[in-house]
Amino acid sequence: MRRTLTPDLCVIGGGSGGLTTAAAAAAFGVDVVLVEAGKMGGDCLNDGCVPSKALLAAGKHAAAIRESAQFGITAGEPQIDFAAVKDHVAGVIAAIAPNDSVERFEKLGVTVVEAHASFIDADTVAAGGTIIKARRFVIAAGSSPRVPQIPGLAETPFFTNETIFDLRGRPDHLIIIGGGPIGIEMAQAHRRLGCAVTVLEAGAFLGRDDPQLVAVVLAKLRAEGVALREGAKVVAVSTGQAGLTLTIETASGRETVPGSHLLVAVGRRPNVGGLGLDAAGIDFDAAGITVGADLRTTNRRVYAVGDVAGGPQFTHVASYQAGLVLRPILFRLPLKERRDHLPRVTFTDPELGQVGATEAEARAAGTLKDVLIWPYAENDRAQAERRLEGLVKIVVGRKGRIIGAGVAGVSAGEITNLMSLVVAKRMTVADLRDFISPYPTLSEIGKRAATDYYRPYTQKPWVRAAVRLLARFG
Repeated sequence: MRRTLTPDLCVIGGGSGGLTTAAAAAAFGVDVVLVEAGKMGGDCLNDGCVPSKALLAAGKHAAAIRESAQFGITAGEPQIDFAAVKDHVAGVIAAIAPNDSVERFEKLGVTVVEAHASFIDADTVAAGGTIIKARRFVIAAGSSPRVPQIPGLAETPFFTNETIFDLRGRPDHLIIIGGGPIGIEMAQAHRRLGCAVTVLEAGAFLGRDDPQLVAVVLAKLRAEGVALREGAKVVAVSTGQAGLTLTIETASGRETVPGSHLLVAVGRRPNVGGLGLDAAGIDFDAAGITVGADLRTTNRRVYAVGDVAGGPQFTHVASYQAGLVLRPILFRLPLKERRDHLPRVTFTDPELGQVGATEAEARAAGTLKDVLIWPYAENDRAQAERRLEGLVKIVVGRKGRIIGAGVAGVSAGEITNLMSLVVAKRMTVADLRDFISPYPTLSEIGKRAATDYYRPYTQKPWVRAAVRLLARFG
């Protein structure tokens, strides 16, 4: 027999966006049903952010051993137990999993239905043996790895971010299709853990980011031995006794690239299939569910957040949007999403962070007034840690307002935190100049860049004349 639930709010998806929505609503005493067919925690916990950062951390320790001689410490080549590294990754997931578990959310007062959700009409969802008729719905169904249509790929064993962390044996030669954040992060992690790595990218590596900042990251990967092939379109894949072979097409013609393992990392597609969106009157396409600036779908009862809503595919964006939709759902407050202050970080070493407009974006929009750059090499903390590669790049608009910032270098993600606040609060160069940064820290780099904005004024004749005049008064 089917049971029928009539909650105030039904959340579809137990990833970052869905869990944030459900937990916050339940904290206010709202009757919430959460529907999740897979693992609680979604991609971020199980297949994305958490395992990838754990693997990168292991690689960073191996790199630190190799680089220790510059500090007067000799340890030799690290001995890597690849299976033990994967145990470390699994342990990190296990440590975090209770925070996202069914048990925890049930204790919060959320009714969890472990089944696939599908709309059967505008205000009703079927999930296994449960019918859910709610006042409001939030779809947070996430996304899945996109698999390109390449001849031979379907017949070839390959990994995605959802399966690569289950690999217990170290690959001899990992070939990665895709030079975005996932591909580049996994390339460096596996190279540092002793694998030969080749990355094939049909366009430009990390193409959404500022090329000047990207160059810092790519230089490090090349120095560590990662083979980076830009402008290399994969046109065929085959397997044989010796392993697998990819045929690529470049400006010079066709050639083959042999390897032992293959990771496909060419982006993600929103999980819009199987949700019964047509039955609910919800518009969608291959890019995701259609939403307005209020994150509402074409069905006024239904909101969509996170990857499935077709916007930036980041865990923190899903959480941000989840917080936004609670305003109209709980308090009848208006909602208009901002995207001009959303940060992103690629967690390579050195890291690459960006918030707001890049130089190219601001120039194209006609809002660029100045660009401020300060190198890591001019920072005392960077000198002490011998991490001199990198820079901070601040994009300045009208009236000195900071409309964007990019950072490439060690701990760039942490510096991006500061820059995110600056951009979100529409601060000016003067605000960043006047903030007091503890010495010696890497965040001083941003402050120095802001201070340098005023250097030209020191050379202006009228400013110098004013200083001389004022000096006469004692």
